[in-house]
Order: sequence, then C-alpha cells, then structure tokens
Amino acid sequence: MVETMVDVTDATFEQEILLRSSEVPVVVDLWAPWCGPCQTLGPIIEKVVEETDGAVALAKVNVDENPAISGSFRVQSIPAVFALRDGKIVDQFIGALPEDAVREFVAKLAPAPSEADVLVAEGVQAEAEEPLRKALELQPDHAGAISALAGMLIARGASDEAISLLGRIPETPQIRLLLAEARLASQQVDVQGVNVEELLDGLLDRVRDDPPARQEFLDLLETLGPDDPRTTDYRKALAARLF
Repeated sequence: MVETMVDVTDATFEQEILLRSSEVPVVVDLWAPWCGPCQTLGPIIEKVVEETDGAVALAKVNVDENPAISGSFRVQSIPAVFALRDGKIVDQFIGALPEDAVREFVAKLAPAPSEADVLVAEGVQAEAEEPLRKALELQPDHAGAISALAGMLIARGASDEAISLLGRIPETPQIRLLLAEARLASQQVDVQGVNVEELLDGLLDRVRDDPPARQEFLDLLETLGPDDPRTTDYRKALAARLF
C-alpha cells in the first residue's frame, strides 16, 4: 500500500520530501507539540491528504526536533505548510485554515484520478490482486499499483515476482524497503521472527568477500529503517569491514 503520511526528520528530509516530490506532490506540515493551531490543523490536513488515495503525500515535521528542515524552509511561525513538486515549492500557507480551504489547497495539487488510479484504490481497499493487475495492464509503470501488488506478493511468498515487478520503477525509500523485504523473504529470512542483531553480527565477518551476505546485511538494515540507532551503528561496522 502506498504510504500517504510519514513523519520526517532532518536525516530523512532528502528522501521523504525532495525525492518523493518527483513522484507525487508532497505537502509538508511543519508543527510542534506546544502549538495549539497546529493541533487543530494537523488532523484536517491528514484527513484531506488521505482522501487523495496516494495522489498527494503528506510529510509531518516536528520543528523542535528537526531544526535543519525548519531552516531550509525559513520558517518563522507555525503551523507552516508547503507544497512541493520535483523538489520545488509550488504553494504554501501559514496558520490554521478551515477544512474547505485546506481541501482547495490540496485539490490544486492532486490530478483527477485515471482509470488505473481507480483500480488501484479498489485493489488496496479490497486487498485484492486482480484490480491491481488490471491497472498495470493500463499503465505498466503505475507506482501505486506496483508497490501495493508487490506487498501482496511478498506476503503470499511470491517474492521473485515482486522483485521483477519492482524493477519497473525507480527506487524510492518505499521501493527499497519492499525490495529488501522481497529479497529476504526469498531467502526465507523472517525479520519479524528472528533476532536481527544476531543475524547482522553473523553476517559482518562475511560482508567483505561474500556479495550475497553483504546484500542480506544491507537489506536487514533497510528493514530497520534510517531512524533506528542500530542502523547507524551497523553501517559504521560495515564500512569498517569494507574499507
């Protein structure tokens, strides 16, 4: 399923906002826990973006915890909301707007759904492969259909088909994660049912001269995610082994 909303940090800003905006328009909501208007606006934006069924993405940024992003947007007051396409700001507003105004703001970013988009929404809602496959007959590179179908394929053990499918579109953080999950599943590595640290420790001595072990190591880090402190530690350990 396409991830509509994500909490973004200084570390994930480039991937989740700049790069993601080359695929779909991204609405960036800069807020803070102490900001009353932010608490009013936040749920409204989340609801309206969710209704686009993936045509628009939402990035939530806690300005207290991520000063670099605040600096990038030159934020002086919050809530501050920006819309990006292809890494560039195309619209913005400051302060809490009513739902109708937020809906108008988002509607200008969201294209009218195509027949393939409608099929993808149907497939995701019903958790069914058939509408997603029909969508791909109409649009073979439909990112939403590919990511949703790949997730279903991985869940039912068809990892090789998922990997082939994901190869049709450029890598994004979400696609990299799906590819990692598919490769691990094809090797019967159940990341939910094992001690990931034990697996990583066992692979460390092999990563230099064993490419499959190195790929498995990287895939495991991908499943941990960039915000997990273990990811940073093990990436440093990997670099030490390789260089």
